[in-house]
Amino acid sequence: MQRPVSVAFAGSIILYGVIVLNVFVTLEPSLRRSLAVMFVAGLCFWAGLAGLLPVLPLYIEQFGANGQQIGWVMASFAIGLLTMRPVMARMTDERGRKPVLFIGLIAIAVAPLLYWLVPFFPEMTGQISVGNRLWQIDSRIVLMMIFRAFHGLSIASFVTAYSALVADLAPPGQRGELIGYMSLVNPIGMAIGPALGGYLQAGAGFAQVFVLMSLLGTVGLVCAVTISEPRREMVTARRKAAFWSLMWMPAVRVPALMLLLVGLAFGGLVTFVPLYARESNLALNIGFIYTMSALFSFGIRLLAGRASDRYGRGPFISLGLVFYSVSMMALWLAQSEAAVLVAAALQGMGGGMLIPMVAALMADRSTPTERGLMFGLCLTGFDVGIALSGPVMGQIADLSSYRDIFGVAGLMTLLGLVLFITTSSKNFNHSVQFALRGGKDVYAVPNSTL
Repeated sequence: MQRPVSVAFAGSIILYGVIVLNVFVTLEPSLRRSLAVMFVAGLCFWAGLAGLLPVLPLYIEQFGANGQQIGWVMASFAIGLLTMRPVMARMTDERGRKPVLFIGLIAIAVAPLLYWLVPFFPEMTGQISVGNRLWQIDSRIVLMMIFRAFHGLSIASFVTAYSALVADLAPPGQRGELIGYMSLVNPIGMAIGPALGGYLQAGAGFAQVFVLMSLLGTVGLVCAVTISEPRREMVTARRKAAFWSLMWMPAVRVPALMLLLVGLAFGGLVTFVPLYARESNLALNIGFIYTMSALFSFGIRLLAGRASDRYGRGPFISLGLVFYSVSMMALWLAQSEAAVLVAAALQGMGGGMLIPMVAALMADRSTPTERGLMFGLCLTGFDVGIALSGPVMGQIADLSSYRDIFGVAGLMTLLGLVLFITTSSKNFNHSVQFALRGGKDVYAVPNSTL
């Protein structure tokens, strides 16, 4: 089965190349060059980040960690996200996109080496009493949490700046289409990285995985140096209020809360799939699950971005949530390798449609001088969901099973769908119209839309 899917993925990349070439020939040469270099840098970023997904839970487990401790370490990634997202969002608008891209790629290059060094630190253990509960503290687990939090700086920086820069460069009439194409760095990286990481770990060990992922971050950093950033106005004072208070703006509040619920599901997926596969006795390369997800995420992005420019963002966000909910339930019920791969495909379609469409929605609802801030505000909901997913889903795993994590995750994304359909606009009727039939977005900034 792996060979046909690999051939299908290669075929999809060729198809993507043909489609994008037809679009890119209409762009100015300098714009084509900037987008091409950004694409390579983004590919290195996501492959370097995703290559550790099937590896880290197993690496943490060798230190004697239980399910909840693994969840705490993996969720520490979101600490870096939550603490640095406001800083990076404002820096993206005030200092420029490129410096923030650099910060994210540096984190990608350095974090794997920090993980690699953990066993070389002296091991210390202790106990902390909190009420009637006794907590076992292991210095190696604490170090992994610290380094994982530093790793979270990567997404807080790179994703915000990358999304803002693509929106800056894209002509308004092709914004959804180009955001969709340029966001393909995520599924391609998510396909290459985990498969490569899982293969290296099984054949050579953890050290080789960490070194390779660090090298990918370094290559991306070299590429980012050559990117040309367009001139923009200075940031206006309109969005100078406290970051967290801006989360309650009508244009941001519902997308952010919806992404929080999706983040709960996604965090459980990336943290516990390797342990779920082992618990279920799946005879399957764990990285291949991520590859299947990436393959279908890739395919759906070729279609959704361009269609959303014509029919509106709302229906595609809703459909993405439907795919996500069905995928989590399918993973919960899966009893075979083939069923797990079908669930992975559905999850890829959900994520591949949902995330680019939310990015395009935020671009529609912002001016270039505040685009980084608006992306950062909305994605903070996703960060909080990931932060909560580790300890919450880890507790579910300890009390029940890794399988039941995905049943709960499906309920979370289904709730996100109901929330978006009923509250995404100024009132119930208009929300339903916008979410299901592509009605006008009342929060769109006129100069930022078609």
